[in-house]
Amino acid sequence: MNIDRIVLAFAGTMVLLSLALSWLVSPWWLLLGAFVGLNMLQAAFTGSCPLVMLLRRTGVPPGSAFR
Repeated sequence: MNIDRIVLAFAGTMVLLSLALSWLVSPWWLLLGAFVGLNMLQAAFTGSCPLVMLLRRTGVPPGSAFR
């Protein structure tokens, strides 16, 4: 897997986790989904994402979106 696919899978997992936890535990867990959405929005404009920086350091091959 390359960085692009890992970032998309991680973001999708976090959004689904946020929805599940907000339903099961507390509506405050929706803030996690909001954070993920805002991070994806800023990454679209800046091309910078904290997860991408971490994955680069671990040697994951780059994709076409994050270089």
